[in-house]
Amino acid sequence: MTTIVNKKQPNPIDIHVGSRIRLRRTMLGMSQEKLGESLGITFQQIQKYEKGTNRVGASRLQNISSILNVPVAFFFEDAPGDPSTGLPGASESSSSNHVVDFLSSSDGLQLNRAFVKIENPKVRRKIVDLVKALAAEVE
Repeated sequence: MTTIVNKKQPNPIDIHVGSRIRLRRTMLGMSQEKLGESLGITFQQIQKYEKGTNRVGASRLQNISSILNVPVAFFFEDAPGDPSTGLPGASESSSSNHVVDFLSSSDGLQLNRAFVKIENPKVRRKIVDLVKALAAEVE
């Protein structure tokens, strides 16, 4: 009898934490290689963390949070099974995935970087209103 061994699928939390590492790293314009060097590991290991293939240990996650200048809790925001959602074990909402995908894209990164440089809150509000108006025209 032949037993088929399924490769273990990454845990949804590991995938989420990895995607948040990638999101923050790309928001800062940092390469996988640079983050790896800061941690004393290879960029391939960073790739595995970001895909959720390898689980990030607690001390390593603390180091990553320090390097990326965010609290450790950042990596768990909107995580699957987050008690604040009221749906234990639930998958991430598709809208949350769209936000992460957009912010990880070239356009999303450029827009985000430019937007945060605008210091005047009234100008920022007008930009948000403009984008909403343009989106309404598409619908």
